[in-house]
Amino acid sequence: MNISKQSYLGAKIQYSGTYNPDFLFSIKRCLNRKGFDIDDSLSLPFAGLDVWNAYEISWLQQSGKPVVAIGKFIFTCDSEYLVESKSLKLYLNSFNQTKFADVAIVKDTIQKDLSLAAGAPVVVDLCLLSEDYIYSKRLELMEGKCIDKEEIKVTDYLPNPSILKIGNKKTKEKLYSNLLKSNCLVTNQPDWASIQISYIGNEIDKGSLLKYIISYREHCEFHEHCVERIFMDIMRQCRPSALSVLAKYTRRGGIDINPFRTKNLPVPNFTRHVRQ
Repeated sequence: MNISKQSYLGAKIQYSGTYNPDFLFSIKRCLNRKGFDIDDSLSLPFAGLDVWNAYEISWLQQSGKPVVAIGKFIFTCDSEYLVESKSLKLYLNSFNQTKFADVAIVKDTIQKDLSLAAGAPVVVDLCLLSEDYIYSKRLELMEGKCIDKEEIKVTDYLPNPSILKIGNKKTKEKLYSNLLKSNCLVTNQPDWASIQISYIGNEIDKGSLLKYIISYREHCEFHEHCVERIFMDIMRQCRPSALSVLAKYTRRGGIDINPFRTKNLPVPNFTRHVRQ
């Protein structure tokens, strides 16, 4: 499947302010999963969510007066499709000059369209801007210990799981880094993220983990698949009894994407990161 020829990525597109669900472009999740040996015919080796925050949502009241809102869209990682991010931006922009009777109708419309595009139910939440909303959404850092000050020498800028090393000591810890960078699979534009890794098992060497994270710097893959590849590499190389990987990507086109994958660890609070 040639995504670059079929999607809107890298293409000049005429924006439309009239509601149009046909802008949404779906990509089978299984396509890239083959690259890190996940058999689509078997159960997934992890659970998880993709939480998208959209900061540029607007439509018109019946009077013609604009409304603005912030949206949260929650996709399950076992949905058949992921939605390409530029297509979602074009879709949301199609609401700009479209009249709706109330916010509930807008929410139901987005939920119906995204669920159809994903091939599974999508949870949609729309928040109108208010002081209560603003003060309730504090900016936060990742949980755990930052490993970015580890003294390392870096030579790999493509994913190399053999970098990962473990010791004999059993531990339970959360580690995070702000140095994750990968690139869009189609446009090669940089994607920036902070990443949190929680695990139970033999202690992972922090310097080797940081080098492994940095090795994604020239890698081209969608956000969700990067997180799944990281999860699978750590699981195979380090063999923890429990593992979760959470990445919080900086926004592009008014949308940030936050993939989370886990085995035997709970879903975290999806707070807004300081880089978002």
